[in-house]
Amino acid sequence: EIPRVTGVQTCALPICPCHRVFGLTVVASAMSLATATAPVALGGARATLRGRRLAHTGGSDKVIQKAPAVKPRRRGTVTTASAVGTNLTTWLLRQEMEHKIDGELAVVLSSVSIACKRISSLVQKAGISGMTGLAGGAGNASGEDQKKLDVVSNEIFCEVLRISGRTGVIASAEEEDVPVAVEETYNGNYVVVFDPLDGSSNIDAAVSTGSIFGIYQSDQSCVPDWGADDEGVVQEKCITNVCQPGDNLLAAGYCMYSSSTILTLTVGHGVYSFTLDPSIGEFVMSHEDVKIPATGKIYSFNEGNFVNWEPGLKEYMDAIKKGGKANDGKPYSARYIGSLVGDFHRTMLYGGIYGYPGDDVNKNGKLRLLYECAPMSFIAEQAGGMGSTGRGRVLDIQPDEVHQRVPFYTGSREEVQYLESFLREN
Repeated sequence: EIPRVTGVQTCALPICPCHRVFGLTVVASAMSLATATAPVALGGARATLRGRRLAHTGGSDKVIQKAPAVKPRRRGTVTTASAVGTNLTTWLLRQEMEHKIDGELAVVLSSVSIACKRISSLVQKAGISGMTGLAGGAGNASGEDQKKLDVVSNEIFCEVLRISGRTGVIASAEEEDVPVAVEETYNGNYVVVFDPLDGSSNIDAAVSTGSIFGIYQSDQSCVPDWGADDEGVVQEKCITNVCQPGDNLLAAGYCMYSSSTILTLTVGHGVYSFTLDPSIGEFVMSHEDVKIPATGKIYSFNEGNFVNWEPGLKEYMDAIKKGGKANDGKPYSARYIGSLVGDFHRTMLYGGIYGYPGDDVNKNGKLRLLYECAPMSFIAEQAGGMGSTGRGRVLDIQPDEVHQRVPFYTGSREEVQYLESFLREN
């Protein structure tokens, strides 16, 4: 019980002086007494003594000053904590909880991440494990020479997707013209297309490479009837399942194997990048909601083919060397790795434009629509950029065949639109 006091006294309580004010016992901290500016706690409510003198029998007159006004809290402002540092597994579970993906798609994406970890390990030690050089044979389905790691990486992707139990059809840039139908015991709801090791010609020089993938919903009308269909019918239904426009993509991504291993993906709600932490063997978010700058003065083209390009593209190249749309005399900077994943990743972070055009030798260029152009265009658009053939949107194209090629330009929206203005005029 706090004793009544007269004047100003210190009570028996160890931490608070007591004062009798207008017949009420007010408990205040010692600091509040000294400064005499803080609100006083009274009966569990906040009270402010406005310039009233303390009752006393002696001593100096002291006034409790008016407390500063408390600004009302602003309503409607919600601060969202950054997800940087979140591991991929937790992020996928969060996407599922928010109904952005279902549990089966989360399993497929997790399986892709496992494939990327395994390939990353092989790439890092390729020079000391005999994994450099050509694999021999006739090359891949596109007639390109296959590196040893091309073959091994393809096997890894096929294996993890099959045993995930969630894929109905898988199609690889390294396989024959007919995509692979997953065995009936592992039949699932998703179609996965992928290039297991893009830029593999750089492997022997330890330059960055990467894997690219896209995930579609399986059209149930095209699922093979394993009990009734013969092999030819199964193949036809698999092709129908795979040949979907990029607008149908549910998820897409790439994994870059360089100074660090970075998995970048989208499920249709922004773009996120995860860096592999080798100490724990887990992908950890390093870039949240990535956005491509609207403009950028970096171009990434193989100018060795300049002489074979169409006139409009030549005019464009001359223009950007004079400052581009700004026409300020400051030329664009040229950066070209020769690996789609590496060049695209830099373009996404710094802005600019990447292009692999058609020419007199390869009318439609060398990049495949299903495995490379559509997934990368989906990522670019989710990051605020563009993916174009120079005359139209890549994601609008209905594929005619699984290894179809198209000219490809991607990057900052304004830069791609500027290029299109030259090609459409011609």
